[in-house]
Amino acid sequence: MKFETIQQFNDAQIDEDQLICVELMQEISRGLPGAESKIWHGHPVWFLDGNPIVGYSKLKDCIRLMFWSGADFDETGLTPGTGKFKDASVRYRNASQINAGDLRRWLTKAQTIQWDYKNIYKRKGRLVRLK
Repeated sequence: MKFETIQQFNDAQIDEDQLICVELMQEISRGLPGAESKIWHGHPVWFLDGNPIVGYSKLKDCIRLMFWSGADFDETGLTPGTGKFKDASVRYRNASQINAGDLRRWLTKAQTIQWDYKNIYKRKGRLVRLK
């Protein structure tokens, strides 16, 4: 299914997944008020100066919240990715698992700790630290 807006993505989820998506969208929008948000590669993503910062996606049994530079946040609640990138994520199966304090702290760190994903293709896969 192709989504044009984040609202369409959220509306397409059912039951608990929809509650999770709506809460994440609200918290991210509050935490990153100047960010551009859109559907990118089929999922809701927020950008600062064209650089992807945070987004979420539907997995088989959960909603995954991912921070592109989250591996450098030094946060036990985030699990670093397994590849060569600096991403880290958390998975939610229930909206009650979302800790608003943690999420706000991560969003603050996401603004001050950034790797340049916007230009990764120009650099042939090499990441450069922006902040």
